[in-house]
Amino acid sequence: MTDTGAYVYGTVRADHPVPPGLRGVGSPPGEVTTCTVGRLTAVISAAPPDLRARRRDLLAHQELLLRLAEDGPVLPMRFGMVAADESAVRRQLADAEDGHLAVLERLAGRVEMNVKVLPANDALAALVQEDATVRGLRDAVRRRPSYQANLRLGEAVAAALARRATEAGREAVSHLAASAHAVAAGPEVAGCLVNTSFLVDRRDSDGFRAEVERLAGHHRNRAELRVAGPLPCYSFLEAEVPAGSIGV
Repeated sequence: MTDTGAYVYGTVRADHPVPPGLRGVGSPPGEVTTCTVGRLTAVISAAPPDLRARRRDLLAHQELLLRLAEDGPVLPMRFGMVAADESAVRRQLADAEDGHLAVLERLAGRVEMNVKVLPANDALAALVQEDATVRGLRDAVRRRPSYQANLRLGEAVAAALARRATEAGREAVSHLAASAHAVAAGPEVAGCLVNTSFLVDRRDSDGFRAEVERLAGHHRNRAELRVAGPLPCYSFLEAEVPAGSIGV
């Protein structure tokens, strides 16, 4: 390690195979090494002196974790996790061994799938047809155009589009939760009305994606559904929220 610290990608069991040729963050990419204490191994590299959230490094961090996860469960670290030195990593592994092993056991064979819900891009025609309030405001603008009338119409359209997309998102989350081990509400994202992650069996990830795409077609006049994954299980490192108990 260097005096810039140890960049930590994630933690695995000590017997977890680490693929050769992993590329770390930085330019040139950092040499990826391991730090083993007891039954745990941290995957690390020297922290770059000018570490920032560049696309290149974000992708390197993500790709490394995905490759690790091909051979077993991983406790992923968020981008930018830097320890003072390798000794600090060793202390953390020793102090948290039992807890980390319990989470690794819980995540074995599972991946995270994320679903985001946004207002539908081409939903205005369906909205006008189905929403009497919006239809009335539109007709009022046509009869007597004015700045205030247009403002009221725009506000009503925006609110109705958001409401319809949120309702569709809730329906989709409720449906998808039935096939997940756990669900977790994600952080707010600009333009996104629902952001939810699902913990699913790795072998079921293709089927989960296909079901999201089916729901996207069903709700296309109300919402746009975007699915991402398989992803490292960032959202499920703490105690699980059982499927069916999340509110959006």
